[in-house]
Amino acid sequence: MASFGLFVRFTLRAGAGEAFDSLVRETADGIRAHEPGTLVYACSEVEGAPDQRTFFELYADYAAFEEHERQPHTRRFLSERDKYVEKTEVDRLQPYAGKFPTGAEK
Repeated sequence: MASFGLFVRFTLRAGAGEAFDSLVRETADGIRAHEPGTLVYACSEVEGAPDQRTFFELYADYAAFEEHERQPHTRRFLSERDKYVEKTEVDRLQPYAGKFPTGAEK
């Protein structure tokens, strides 16, 4: 099955960056420890936009994404993030070319 990805842009509430980033770091710890099917989970600040954060997520397949969504650390992130986030934009991705962490070329 084909890999699956997300590109997410969060616009944070004024002054929420530090608390949001702490929640993200805790979530990323759980992802690293418990999600072999999550190939990339890259969280970034946006240069020149202090209230913006982006996530690039790449999963081995859609089933790995569904497993990610069921994890306690992800459920906690999803339930807590609204305290810090003003707006969320999500693009679902179907990667078709490039270099991937598995070393496989598409």
